[in-house]
Amino acid sequence: MTSKQYKRISSRMHKRAGNVGDRPGMIRVPDGALKPRIKMYSYNTDELVTSEGDNIHTVLDQLNECDKHTHWIKINGMGDAKLIEEIGDRLDINDLVLEDIMNNHQRPKFDEYDEYVFATGRLITCNENCELSNTQLSVIVKDNLIISFEETYEDNFDGLESRLNAPKSPIHKLGPGFICYALFDTVIDWYFVVLNQIGEELEAIEDRIYEKADKSIMYDTQHLKRTLIVLRRASWPERDKINDMIRTESPLITKETKTYLRDAYDHCIQIIDLIESYKEISASNIDLYLSMVSNRMNEIMKVLTIISVIFIPLTFVAGVYGMNFAPSDPDTNKRLPLNMPELYEPHGYLYCVGIMVFIGLIQVLFFWKKGWFNRL
Repeated sequence: MTSKQYKRISSRMHKRAGNVGDRPGMIRVPDGALKPRIKMYSYNTDELVTSEGDNIHTVLDQLNECDKHTHWIKINGMGDAKLIEEIGDRLDINDLVLEDIMNNHQRPKFDEYDEYVFATGRLITCNENCELSNTQLSVIVKDNLIISFEETYEDNFDGLESRLNAPKSPIHKLGPGFICYALFDTVIDWYFVVLNQIGEELEAIEDRIYEKADKSIMYDTQHLKRTLIVLRRASWPERDKINDMIRTESPLITKETKTYLRDAYDHCIQIIDLIESYKEISASNIDLYLSMVSNRMNEIMKVLTIISVIFIPLTFVAGVYGMNFAPSDPDTNKRLPLNMPELYEPHGYLYCVGIMVFIGLIQVLFFWKKGWFNRL
């Protein structure tokens, strides 16, 4: 992994549209926003009617035709400010809500208004390299109507759409508040998918540490730690949001829906526990890596120390006999006392080398008896 990937993950929720001091409620199209695609489901206990389009007329036509249905308007892409403004005008949505929908840095939250409720969440998915996609899901719930806004075209709610398409599905009997629960429950399920992949990556990293500890382990572990930070930053307010939905007195969130929301709340707690556990595992993996590197360095230093100790006496012997002090005066041939008479001994070179080899062997044998050569 590279540092650029870390920056892409960590900076995703810090970007904010607009300038300092702008009027509240201004609608700005996010940079790189996609052109909206609208898919609309109108359902009751007897039938399901679907339609697709890219403008407000798609919504209005089906609302007029299916006036006895519950409607789910699914909008993918936030690249059309006029569409958002028209939806706000037709449905009497507060400008601050529209601003929150378009500003994709929102913290998960749940807000109540007189005739509708508004909720946001962080939809976090990842690819096989554990690189995150962190986008915003915004939901407005009114009587017999729910509108969801997503930043991308990804089909992250296939399961929910399949349940709607199933004949006589129990979901047809429930109101728009249940669709709101189902959307955020799917968001929570995606957290489990991401965490499962992170868990597998952490196990693989631990195996790599024991096999061969290299620098890539530090990069990969740090990447996962930053991923966990993003998940933690999203999961805690997600739990608070679900708790607010459970405690609300709005008739749009029915008692039956709250029963399912309590289950989603439990899942949030599990996610938070998993995140904390994986953060500890990633930290211990880094400590284990540093310990393995330190142990390997100690082993290298041990080998070098043994080699140095073996050659110290040999170097001493070679140094002493390398001084070449003559045993006698070259002019008078007078013998000089204590001036290395061994220099002119027959076979003196062989004797010296033999002594050095003997000293080296004695040291090697001594170190072996002490167990210094174990696990080198």
